[in-house]
Amino acid sequence: MTTTFEELGVSQKVVDTLVDLGITTPFPVQEATIPDGLAGRDVCCKAPTGSGKTLAFGIPIVQTVAYADPRRPRALILAPTRELAEQICGDLKPLAKAMDRDVTAIYGGVSYEPQRRALRDGVDIVVACPGRLGDLVEQKDLTLEAMDLVVIDEADRMADMGFLQDVRWLLNQTSSQRQTFLFSATLDADAAVLSHNYQRDPVLHEAPNPESDNTEARHFFWKVDYTDRLQATEDVLMQSSPAIIFCNTRIEVDRVARQLRRKELLVEAIHGGRSQKDRNRALDRFSKGKVDALVATDVAARGIHVDGVQSIIHWDSPEDVKGYLHRSGRTARAGETGIIVSLVQPAQTLATQVVQRQLVFDIGLTAPDPNELKNPAAGQRIDPSKKPDKPKRTTRRRRLL
Repeated sequence: MTTTFEELGVSQKVVDTLVDLGITTPFPVQEATIPDGLAGRDVCCKAPTGSGKTLAFGIPIVQTVAYADPRRPRALILAPTRELAEQICGDLKPLAKAMDRDVTAIYGGVSYEPQRRALRDGVDIVVACPGRLGDLVEQKDLTLEAMDLVVIDEADRMADMGFLQDVRWLLNQTSSQRQTFLFSATLDADAAVLSHNYQRDPVLHEAPNPESDNTEARHFFWKVDYTDRLQATEDVLMQSSPAIIFCNTRIEVDRVARQLRRKELLVEAIHGGRSQKDRNRALDRFSKGKVDALVATDVAARGIHVDGVQSIIHWDSPEDVKGYLHRSGRTARAGETGIIVSLVQPAQTLATQVVQRQLVFDIGLTAPDPNELKNPAAGQRIDPSKKPDKPKRTTRRRRLL
């Protein structure tokens, strides 16, 4: 029997708002954690991007947070990136409004003044990146001592980005009687330290991993020379778009975007060196289907949900299998299909073999031929584009690893 939000103890006001948003059935992570959150328990949850964790912690927060005085917010949600902070804030605003609460996002790359103004007016829930929040605390624009509800979202990503010292400094200033939620894609040593030091007898949950279970995705590994990657990328885009193209550096993102534009493809670029205004504009145009591709560093691999991404192109190889899955998880979501193409240079063949073999265990791909390196999906062709107005091009046959 399907569990309802009402049965989890969710307020009727919040339930009605969820219905208006088209959300009627809880995800597994929400079904597991919402009752504990509403009961005041500390929650430690292994939950990747795309599992529904925002509502898993967001509903208990908006339903139980007290009203705030000026400069004294009552709930804090820490996020590793600007895009994720903005997205969480956007997801929670209608729910907070239903409960007569205010929520605002605080992150760098934009003017301080609107954030200071919101804090002066009194905001109940703050969704923040550690750097900008720390600046505002040091400048006496807010105090954290009244915060008795705290969420650490994507704790593993916080560690990867070097934010743990900032996170601990901030948590040390919140109420000692706080309720603490910790969400992380992996409960490794860094997440364990945060849980041990900042949670009291937490209940542990593990959400299904949609990125490891995207069985509708097909994985291609193309062996191409360095100079052939641009043509290979164009071939994919002409058959399957919109796409996200992942590069490892900001310089490479800008270079690839320029080269694709010269081929009269519509692309946007996003990385940490661009202004927040430009990043928001790029994401908005991509999410609205106005461009063929988004060229990005790993800043887009987590916390950004864009429906209908048809393909992922690994222009540069990710650091490891974990990075591969995070990037690749942007397609084939919610039962949709998608393709994932890795452009493997000859010198990367052995490293790619390791990734392929690990994927056999992580997402159940058919094992590569032990005698000849081949893509687990060898012999399958990329689906033709569903956009009939795009001209088809004849592509030369490529060798699959």
